[in-house]
Amino acid sequence: IKQRRTGLHEFIQKIVSHPQLKVMLSNPPDLCKCEYFIPFIVFFPSSRAKPTDFDFLKVIGKGSFGKVLLAKRKRDGKCYAIKVLQKKVILNRREQKHIMAERNVLLKNVKHPFLVGLHYSFQTTDKLYFVLDFVNGGELFFHLQKERTFPEPRAKFYIAEMASALGYLHSLNIVYRDLKPENILLDSQGHIVLTDFGLCKEGISQADTTTTFCGTPEYLAPEVLRKQPYDNTVDWWCLGSVLYEMLYGLPPFYSRDTHEMYDNILHKELTLRPGASTSAWSILQALLEKDHTKRLGFKEDFNEVKRHSFFSSINWDDLMAKKITPPFNPSVDSQYDISNFDPEFTDETVSNSVCISTEHSVVNASVMEADDAFLGFSYAPPSDDSFLY
Repeated sequence: IKQRRTGLHEFIQKIVSHPQLKVMLSNPPDLCKCEYFIPFIVFFPSSRAKPTDFDFLKVIGKGSFGKVLLAKRKRDGKCYAIKVLQKKVILNRREQKHIMAERNVLLKNVKHPFLVGLHYSFQTTDKLYFVLDFVNGGELFFHLQKERTFPEPRAKFYIAEMASALGYLHSLNIVYRDLKPENILLDSQGHIVLTDFGLCKEGISQADTTTTFCGTPEYLAPEVLRKQPYDNTVDWWCLGSVLYEMLYGLPPFYSRDTHEMYDNILHKELTLRPGASTSAWSILQALLEKDHTKRLGFKEDFNEVKRHSFFSSINWDDLMAKKITPPFNPSVDSQYDISNFDPEFTDETVSNSVCISTEHSVVNASVMEADDAFLGFSYAPPSDDSFLY
């Protein structure tokens, strides 16, 4: 019953949100003037995606809840990155709210050039699927590992695009909370694409705070470590950490001993190091300010950050329009090129279970719990459905 209710809920949502139906409902016909009126809606089955629509080619990433795979859509050969997550693991770790938040944030990202786009989300009895843009220039982390550090102009270009993406999320009252080189991809031209929105927090305006302890240890802001209420300025701290790592090869307060690293973040001063310009060092100090009320971005968010002298050479309109030539080209041969992904992933065999649906298996209590936990997860663009009135 719960499975059917889930399906019916999603079906009704698709009907009532369809643009043609909205127009009709806002201008209903005058039934009093109709001698005969027989209302009807014919719903043609949507082309909502399912696992068997794709050929899963390669593993290109792994995470706590599943894998990311390169997949080719059978009907047109188009490539996507499909994130496949195990419901059981998510439920065991009580992370379903983060997954649903990721889905919601992805749906809001369609308007920004430096945020990964969602094409579909769907589910089977035991798995969740995000069908995303396939961005094949590789992780920033992958390139940073190979080159150790980046020249300052290259680092500035990436940081400017990241700042633009964070500013857009903040304008939607979303705090990203997990900016790090592993979550930053390069596209085939060399522009950055922010991905993995699992730790995003929705509904946080510039005046709001939250207290959830989450993120990656190397990049945690002091107020998060202190378990104090924090706001979107945690993202500007992370931006400073990533810039520092690109310029110097390691995060600013790094230590192999996690407790020592936490102590460094809380108490150690940022020591001046050679190799960066005066403006670069100035923005590092401003972003890595331990008191978030004095941190760059606290007063006017992105508008304050982009006015810093470090970005004086950046034309922000050209940046958003991708008119600035990236300082590095990943040299991608085709849409199937995976040379910029770590062989640790790409050498792994793709499991057949990825595209096998268990929708017709026996429904037990845990399955029904999963369906309730991920109610409304599935998404397909409105244009994928056809209605006749």
